[in-house]
Amino acid sequence: MQQAPAVVGMRLEDVDTPALVVDLDAFESNLRRLNESVAGRVRVRAHAKTHKCPEIALRQIAAGAVGVCCQKVGEAEAMVEGGVRDVLVTNEIIGARKLERLATLARRARIGVCVDQAANVRELEAAAAKAGATLEVYLELEVGMRRCGVAPGAPAVALARTIAASPHLRFAGMHAYHGRAQHIRSHEERRAVIANAAAAVRTTRAMLDEAGVACPIVTGAGSGTFMFEVELGAWDEIQPGSYVFMDWDYARNEWAPPLPRFDHSLFVLATVQSRPDDRIAIVDAGLKASSVDSGMPGVWERPGLAYTHASDEHGWLEAGPGSKVPALGEKVLLVPGHCDPTVNLYDWYVCVRGGAVEALWPITARGALA
Repeated sequence: MQQAPAVVGMRLEDVDTPALVVDLDAFESNLRRLNESVAGRVRVRAHAKTHKCPEIALRQIAAGAVGVCCQKVGEAEAMVEGGVRDVLVTNEIIGARKLERLATLARRARIGVCVDQAANVRELEAAAAKAGATLEVYLELEVGMRRCGVAPGAPAVALARTIAASPHLRFAGMHAYHGRAQHIRSHEERRAVIANAAAAVRTTRAMLDEAGVACPIVTGAGSGTFMFEVELGAWDEIQPGSYVFMDWDYARNEWAPPLPRFDHSLFVLATVQSRPDDRIAIVDAGLKASSVDSGMPGVWERPGLAYTHASDEHGWLEAGPGSKVPALGEKVLLVPGHCDPTVNLYDWYVCVRGGAVEALWPITARGALA
């Protein structure tokens, strides 16, 4: 890990840059808003792939979440090591070494995993038997994502039977997540896509009931749609992740009830290191400081100023008509275009309240690619 860019008690303007900053007031407000929105109608299983930090996971659990999700075995290991005792890996895990690690982890905590093929079920059963553990296994249902997942209906029922017949696996239910829907800009189009997903969930769950296979949980949903899943009633558990931070891309969505609007709480703090003229400033936060796969970062509370492009170590701020760029040495806050991959670039969160550093949280699952 790199040395932390700040110490507790330091003023924000004195923090070394680039730094990943969490506004604690906005962060805590987002935690409360999610739980107030669902009002106990479904379980919350917050997605830790966004923040990769056990400290945040434990705060989500304290706010009402039953546990967390993650995408990789390494992320699950970091969560369990940090004190989280209920983790669902919302992904298919392939490969002998990873399967061994996953099954071994299930001796320390409740561990779930997704499957979409019978061959993977057999591999999971062998790994769990060898470890003397039990894995919670969810069939991943294809609901429009076109990535992983078994087709709704009869193929899903056949897979569920295979899971249920495995002595060291427990059929825990269905994972039904439509990731592509999260960033559909139109509110009504997002709602319609999730309604189609709900139809697939209901059909499959009814067929499981007819086949005598109990489906304890249907889990899924993300920050851009979760209230649609709640209102449609086909899901028992939701998995929002980005809601804790809210990135610049999510801000481009159309937001309307029943979906609440969350606050930006994650920022990249950057310093102006060059100022060629009154219209252009160069900051020390480029491609290695903020992911641009979903667009350039936004410039926080600086009207008329835009972050226009980036190279490895540099970012360009350009002023619009009637505006000037910040002075040499001045610091600016940037809202990442995509929070998840931006977080993966840092070792520490610098947690700030009232303009001062209140805490430093290590991002212990950073780089957990396997």
